[in-house]
Amino acid sequence: MRDALCWDLGSLRIVLLEGDITKVKADAVVNPANSLMVMGGGVAGAIKRAGGREIEDEARRYAPVPVGKAVVTRAGRLRASYVIHAPTMKYPAMRIGVENVAMATKAAISLAKELGVESVAFPAMGAGVGGVSTRASARTMAQVIKESGFAGVVVFVAYGLQAFSLMREGIEEVLGPPSECVVDYL
Repeated sequence: MRDALCWDLGSLRIVLLEGDITKVKADAVVNPANSLMVMGGGVAGAIKRAGGREIEDEARRYAPVPVGKAVVTRAGRLRASYVIHAPTMKYPAMRIGVENVAMATKAAISLAKELGVESVAFPAMGAGVGGVSTRASARTMAQVIKESGFAGVVVFVAYGLQAFSLMREGIEEVLGPPSECVVDYL
């Protein structure tokens, strides 16, 4: 069990925790991909290293996947059942804006709904090589998810305490203050 912050919005619960997304116990984990499905660095590289190259091999069969669409693969050795690959950028290591974060988040949560999963874990989409600030990423993602109609748990996973603080600020701008909760996702 782990201390976390929670926002309860009817049938939707948003959880923020600090940790490694590759270790999260959720039905699906989101990869902020590129359209080519090359999983080289950042969260994508971490997912490939932890879950196995077969995740990238399966994802590459769908390439190119435009920003605003998402595809699903098996999760290899991860604790999740699925990896949802939602491109935030066309090519690896491109700089992007928050509109790409919004499109990728919407595509990922729509696919999660289609799959019927009850829990989905997100990193700060576009906040690594994409260049979007962690706070702006979290704010944009929280707004999209709030409006999505998803029923279940969305876990925002912050890698490090600084990212946790920035994600909290961004989520609070949309959802207000959180409550403390204890969860078992890591």
